[in-house]
Amino acid sequence: MSESAQPQPPPATEPQKPRSARMALEQAGLPDYLPARMVNEFVYCPRLFFYEWVEGVFAHSADTLEGASRHDRVDAKPEPLPEAGEPRDDDAPVKARSVSLSSERHRLTATIDLVEASGSSATPVDYKKGRPKEGAEGPEAWPADRVQLGVQALVLRDNGYDCTEAIVYYSATKQRVRIAVDDILAETLAAVEAARAVAAKGVIPPPLVDSPKCPRCSLVGICLPDETHVAERNDPLVDSRQLALFESPVSENRADGEVRRLVPARDDRRPLYVIGQGMSVGKSGEVLQVRDRERRLVQEARLMDVSQVNLFGNVGVTTQAIQTLCGAEKTIAYYSTGGWFYGLTQGLALKNVFLRAEQFRKSSDPLFARAVARRLVAAKIRNQRTLLQRNHVEPPRIALRRMKALAQSAEAAESLETLLGLEGTAARLYFEHFGGMIKVDDEAWPAFSFEHRNRRPPKDPTNALLSLAYALLAKDLTIVSASVGFDPYWGFYHQPRFGRPALALDLMEMFRPLIADSAVLSAINTRMVTEGDFIRVGQAVSLTAAGRKGLLRAYEQRADGLVTHPLFDYRVSYRRVLEIQTRLLARFVMGEVDYLPTFETR
Repeated sequence: MSESAQPQPPPATEPQKPRSARMALEQAGLPDYLPARMVNEFVYCPRLFFYEWVEGVFAHSADTLEGASRHDRVDAKPEPLPEAGEPRDDDAPVKARSVSLSSERHRLTATIDLVEASGSSATPVDYKKGRPKEGAEGPEAWPADRVQLGVQALVLRDNGYDCTEAIVYYSATKQRVRIAVDDILAETLAAVEAARAVAAKGVIPPPLVDSPKCPRCSLVGICLPDETHVAERNDPLVDSRQLALFESPVSENRADGEVRRLVPARDDRRPLYVIGQGMSVGKSGEVLQVRDRERRLVQEARLMDVSQVNLFGNVGVTTQAIQTLCGAEKTIAYYSTGGWFYGLTQGLALKNVFLRAEQFRKSSDPLFARAVARRLVAAKIRNQRTLLQRNHVEPPRIALRRMKALAQSAEAAESLETLLGLEGTAARLYFEHFGGMIKVDDEAWPAFSFEHRNRRPPKDPTNALLSLAYALLAKDLTIVSASVGFDPYWGFYHQPRFGRPALALDLMEMFRPLIADSAVLSAINTRMVTEGDFIRVGQAVSLTAAGRKGLLRAYEQRADGLVTHPLFDYRVSYRRVLEIQTRLLARFVMGEVDYLPTFETR
């Protein structure tokens, strides 16, 4: 009988996973088998491991796309690895690529780039894009790479192979770094157990502090490492003695306290709007095609350049286009002809059930819900006041003073009912003077005169514009909140109601004046819309197709405009700010920060 066929007791250095840890993983709903790549991620960054393994979150970067392309080429032609000890006519060494194996004893899996085998001996080879670590005696493997090769060696051993050495090939320097397996077993098994413990606990590890790993990480826009730490340091409830707990050294080339802008200032992708009865959206390859009633091609857009698709009125979309958009995680939003937002089509929701569970639990806690509502309403009032200060022909001093006092009262409101009253009073003051921000010539003034807010249906052109702008903003925040992992229909301030995205409306409060109202004022004052872009039926006023296009252009220009974040002091687009603020709310809900930072322009 060959050595590989004989039952071998587990070595003392390779203990089986404790049953309690296995049960904890099962209760957490996590797969019992841990991949070698996830052990690598855990050593590289525990928070990255948690996002990818526990929450199922992933985002591509240039590095990950290049790596995926390289592995796709290898995985497309997997080469079989002979069983350990299998007799062969030719004893020549074997090179098997893309080898997938598992270990029942250690509950591990690995897909190995290359296995160099001879008889019962096997050496795993892993390809890495970067360069090796510079050690005292020459090139060394990085710690994360060491444990990944350690897992691969354990899996090979449990499949009967004699594995004493592992190799990492670093493409940047074209060097092989050899690792003695026995030297890395202890750290590998310790990393495996630590990763399982973090996963079973279900609490995300804190972000790295000022780490050089962050700028190249594909999940940095989701993790927000610097922003999370700054949100902690700016908690007004933290006194100077506690503040020292959050302070950490920064790199020499950065000013103390500076926040790195690790996310792109703008998203290069753009929403696609389709307006026109009888239009249809289909696809050809990786291109979306918009056609009219006669099937004539009206417009094309590359799928990679589109962030979402918005359909107004009786616009069709093919099954192939829907499948492609859902697979690419691009949302389809539906509006009535008049601009009423009434639904979304999107791919499978995120696996982040932990955030949704906390959202449901915390929303039923009156103290927590009130804390969120206070911050959002106060931010909305302050932003309304700032808009009046900046844009009114003659800013009303009494109204500004009252709005400042109302914002302060909102911060201390004792109930949601009180907040509703304060918000309503501030809104009445704001809209009483909204007309003073409309600056068109005398001939067009009667068409855009504004006295008060009205809706369902809007009774004048300005209110028709406001209603559509609010629908667009609600749609954007519904998509963002779902992408972060929230349930958009369960809010903290707005109470759940059938068909109403309550959480999106919560988040929308502080952005109404900054994005929606500003877009409307820009559309009117720069003549993107004119009196001829409206239809009056009885008391109701609605936009024509040309009018909707004019407002959409103003809205997109505003959403794409750069603004300096008041807390982080870097410039990003308003569209990015929507995502950043939603992720900060997620941090607050999950207890990572004890204070909810809001967005208020200066």
